[in-house]
Amino acid sequence: MIADAELRKLLTSVKTIAVVGWSPKPDRASHSVAAFLARKGYRVIAVNPGQAGQIVHGEPVRATLAEIEGGVDMVDIFRRSSEAGGVVDEALAAFPGLKAVWMQLAVIDEAAAARAEAAGVVAVMDRCPAIEMPRLGL
Repeated sequence: MIADAELRKLLTSVKTIAVVGWSPKPDRASHSVAAFLARKGYRVIAVNPGQAGQIVHGEPVRATLAEIEGGVDMVDIFRRSSEAGGVVDEALAAFPGLKAVWMQLAVIDEAAAARAEAAGVVAVMDRCPAIEMPRLGL
């Protein structure tokens, strides 16, 4: 499990976050977490092929991570655990300077986390930045 000091360092160093699995439905966690991150000052880029082209938090929704120009610091994954590995692999391929892959609550893929960490990328699983930030005083 990642230590609080490392989480704090990560969350204060990232600036751009891709939210994979973003939903336009306000009652979905991906929607509210993306809004929370945007309110906290992060550049949030929603990724959802079914919603591509909409404007969310001042950015067009992308169909895939590969469509994001300029890279991101962190990829926040709102997909099933069985799909998380593919998202992690796509993120590692698309963003050479990636700092973190963050798998949301109940999203766990140990093998994907190990691949990220082997590439020098912090892997967080089964946690939510919208919970962790207030808990850490951020």
